[in-house]
Amino acid sequence: MGLSDTAQKVQNELTALGIAGNVIELPDSTRTAVEAGQAIGCTVAQIVKSLVFKGAASGKPVLIEASGVNRVNERAVSALIGEMIVKADADFVREKTGYAIGGIPPVGHASEMGVVLIDEDLLQYEELWAAAGTPHAVFPLTPQELIRISGGRVVTIK
Repeated sequence: MGLSDTAQKVQNELTALGIAGNVIELPDSTRTAVEAGQAIGCTVAQIVKSLVFKGAASGKPVLIEASGVNRVNERAVSALIGEMIVKADADFVREKTGYAIGGIPPVGHASEMGVVLIDEDLLQYEELWAAAGTPHAVFPLTPQELIRISGGRVVTIK
């Protein structure tokens, strides 16, 4: 059985970017980092949470690729990017990424992300797992691949 259309779209993007890891769809939900870790059989810290915030003044999307165990310190991130950030609502997230919350991949978004930040804690792992467009689809990648395909800047997010 093949991938769903949305997961296949992410797989096509990954293939075009030279990522060897394949998208897999799981019967169990991977919507949250805890669910993803359980379904995959890895630690929650190895899950890449793609979180979308919005620049309070600019309205631009801010994508944060966070370790599944970490919470984003919005004040610290705001200081890093020189603009206050606010949580983005589900409609904004879908409009800017093309995906629903719980399935946002680090690539293949509907529009350009204003800022992309990568949690430095992800760099300690050999293998990471990121969402692939749906709450049941994931793919493996290395921290170096995440940096390359997302164009993100490695920072402290907590």
